[in-house]
Amino acid sequence: MPIATAAQTIGPYWHLIEYPEFADLTRFGAEGEKVVLTGLVIDGDGAPVTDGCIELWQASPAAGARFPGYGRSATDADGRFRFTTVKPGPVPGRGNTLQAPHFAINILARGILTRLYTRAYFEDEKLNGTDPLLTAIDDPARRATLLARPDGPGIWRMDIRLQGDGETVFIEV
Repeated sequence: MPIATAAQTIGPYWHLIEYPEFADLTRFGAEGEKVVLTGLVIDGDGAPVTDGCIELWQASPAAGARFPGYGRSATDADGRFRFTTVKPGPVPGRGNTLQAPHFAINILARGILTRLYTRAYFEDEKLNGTDPLLTAIDDPARRATLLARPDGPGIWRMDIRLQGDGETVFIEV
């Protein structure tokens, strides 16, 4: 039986946060509709999280030589993160369902002992109404915390609140 390795709060790849190009998933010439995902990470008191690390993963388009499918962004002095990537398409879900286009997001920062997992969906996406994860959240206000909203041409914004009123929905894995 394999033995699981211990979870780490940020490692072993912390050094990647020192390279802003890791937040550009199109840096190798990825093709497709380029989008920017940006947002602000705030704590329970409403203060910006200035020492955070945001990881973005996407299953569509498939990772390859021109598209890594993974990026990492540090939060800046105002708590902002920013990724440049390709807009994902729908991906298969359980059974015969399709998951709406989305990004998987991990949040790491001082005081977070186990990374937090969430998703960013596109506010205007038709498949949101049948996405298995979104439809499992009964409260519309809570569900809305997972929706990135247009913030300019090709720019989507989703703020992440770690605690308190308007707390982002986090996923247990």
